[in-house]
Amino acid sequence: MAETIYDVAIIGSGPAGYTAAIRAGEYGLKTCLIEKDDLLGGTCLHVGCIPTKALLFNAEIWDHLKNAKEFGIEGVTAPKLNWAAVQQRKNKIVLKHAKGLEFLMRKNKVTTVNGYGRLTGGAKDGIHTVEVFTEGGGGAGGETTFIKAKNILISTGSEARMLPGLEPDARILTNIEVLSLNNIPKSLIVIGAGAVGVEFASIYHSFGVDVMVLEALPRLVPVEDEDVSKELLKAFTKRGIRCTLGVKVQKVEKTKDGVKVSLADSEGKAQALEAEKVLIAIGRAPRTENIGLEKTRIKPERGFIKTNEWMQTEEPGIYAAGDIIAGFPQLAHVGFMQGIVAVSKIAGKPAKPLNRNHIPGATYCEPQIGSVGLTEAQAREGGRKIKVGKFPFLGNSKATIVGSHEGFVKVVSDEQYGEILGVHIIGPQATELIAEAVAAMELEATVEDMMFTIHAHPTLYEALSDGFNSVYGLQINV
Repeated sequence: MAETIYDVAIIGSGPAGYTAAIRAGEYGLKTCLIEKDDLLGGTCLHVGCIPTKALLFNAEIWDHLKNAKEFGIEGVTAPKLNWAAVQQRKNKIVLKHAKGLEFLMRKNKVTTVNGYGRLTGGAKDGIHTVEVFTEGGGGAGGETTFIKAKNILISTGSEARMLPGLEPDARILTNIEVLSLNNIPKSLIVIGAGAVGVEFASIYHSFGVDVMVLEALPRLVPVEDEDVSKELLKAFTKRGIRCTLGVKVQKVEKTKDGVKVSLADSEGKAQALEAEKVLIAIGRAPRTENIGLEKTRIKPERGFIKTNEWMQTEEPGIYAAGDIIAGFPQLAHVGFMQGIVAVSKIAGKPAKPLNRNHIPGATYCEPQIGSVGLTEAQAREGGRKIKVGKFPFLGNSKATIVGSHEGFVKVVSDEQYGEILGVHIIGPQATELIAEAVAAMELEATVEDMMFTIHAHPTLYEALSDGFNSVYGLQINV
């Protein structure tokens, strides 16, 4: 029987890997998807985007229930949270979509292989070999198989970074442990105020946890526009989430009943905080160790892999996508598109390289944050002459209807030509609303084009109309 040679073998079934596998199947490529875990989907589906957003939706409903009287709903005086049921619902959502991915692989004739994939070097006679270890690492308790393919896509994802000397457990948490707590803690210290940190701070505060957020930089969500950071701090403070900025964590140690975090501010003033649990949310590290890169021409930098615009690495025939890529934000939707671009190149189909400035950011805390393009500071630092508009949700009628007035739409544009350089939203459904701005920038619409685009009334996205008009001081509703 002839040995199977695939057109593409994909290592890792997270967003980049499973999207690439499906598209490869749609293009008629003979495709193999290699996954070390029992279920497809990677971090995003199992311990990232999906379960986190499920909990955030629960938190949103819980907040509405606590304010039921405001909406004319009587009798909800003592709602009781069934945490086990909350976790069960979250797990059902994850399992449903994991099963959905299995179906999509069968539908698109993708072969799935359970095991740990490792590169064996460059191609020989145009054919690459991936060594696949089953549980046990090959040898005793496990088996080794070899997958042959004309092309390889590495999409091995990322894992939570830890502070030196710490290991995750029942009290020192990463995104994995914090999603599967048996009970809601009384108090939680969150180290890191990026998207992961502020989302979990928002979730657990809604559920009645005393939450403290610590950030080494001088503001929350440091990658966002400075005005967005200020607005989030104002909103968190109003909600009762305590935030300490510009501090360095020096030590995390366990106490009799919880944890103690020792920190110092920029002037060296020491402080110690205690809580039942601590969440480490200081970023994510690429999973590129022990996958055989040293046997190829690929030279990672700080663990990240460099590619060209078609996701090709330094080793011919080997592509990479997702959280392991240098120079791109570690976002699921970035991985989706990188996987599609790589497979399109392999299949010889039309594709567009990713535009770094057209990648939306979405943070699902309360209030939500959606952004795309340059911040005001980045535009000015780049020497651009700009015009900036800002419209508050206070002037949007749908925001009044849904009872969420906080936040604004901010538009950064080129002064001379009206090119949209960036859009930054904090407020109700910001993660959905940002889609219009992304499409506008991708299609090279100007501020004027968007000013004369009719927006339905009453809607939240109508705030974008006023936001674009505000660039020229022509907003209607404020």
